[in-house]
Order: sequence, then C-alpha cells, then structure tokens
Amino acid sequence: MTAFKNLTAADVKAGDALPEFKLPITARLVVSCAIASQDFQDVHHDKAAAEEKGTPDIFMNILSTNGFVGRYLTDWAGPASRIKKIKFNLGAPNYPGDTMTMTGEVKEVKEENGQHFAHIEFKGKNGMGNHVSGSAVVQLAGA
Repeated sequence: MTAFKNLTAADVKAGDALPEFKLPITARLVVSCAIASQDFQDVHHDKAAAEEKGTPDIFMNILSTNGFVGRYLTDWAGPASRIKKIKFNLGAPNYPGDTMTMTGEVKEVKEENGQHFAHIEFKGKNGMGNHVSGSAVVQLAGA
C-alpha cells in the first residue's frame, strides 16, 4: 500500500476503513530492522539464543513495529501527513514465516486551529493474534 495522494479532511470521515496492508515476516526483515534500529539484542538476530531464552525463533523488535505502524498510517494519509500522537500495545510476537496484516479505522476527524486531524484505531494481526493494537492522531494535509 503506497499512497501518492495526500488526504485532506474532505477525503476522510469517521467510520472509514484504512486499506489492509500485509507484511510478510521474514528472518531477513527481522534482523535487518533490528540492526537498522541499533537493537543488538540476540533474540532479534540469533535463533539459537532466542531458543535458549524460550522462544521458537527470532522475533521483531518494538522499534520495527513502531516503524511499520508509522508506515501504514502515512502510506494511507500521504507524504504531507504527520503523526502527532501514537499509543500502542504489543501482543503476539512477529516470528519469521508469518504475515502481519494491518487494518485501521477512522474514529473521528477534528479541526483545530485550521488544521485537520484524523483519530485512528489500528491493529496488526499475525497467525497467533494481535501483534500490535493502538490509536494514533494523524495530521492531514491542508485543503
């Protein structure tokens, strides 16, 4: 999902569903994102170490999850949008071989001081359940 259009308040209303985004979770993705975010914890790049610590495989770190949530929101809203607030909870780990499917819904669109903000609730589910769920406030592009 890549947006080439900047959404404005005229394009968005409460109840709108964001497009689904599927992210295949691969070992390469998990390792490269952990290294890119300077997270060198072994559970994000060393399967044997992860298994020693009780998990079946390496798993995605929180910084990567946050990055993919941000990508999901700004791909939907467009390159002129800005994430103003974000809150989320982590659940089931993202292990290689699974797919995280992001979905979201516009809960409210507000105008404040001439700027428009979409309040979004989102989820990222994998085969074990919710990996991430939360809410965000996204500033939309001007009219």
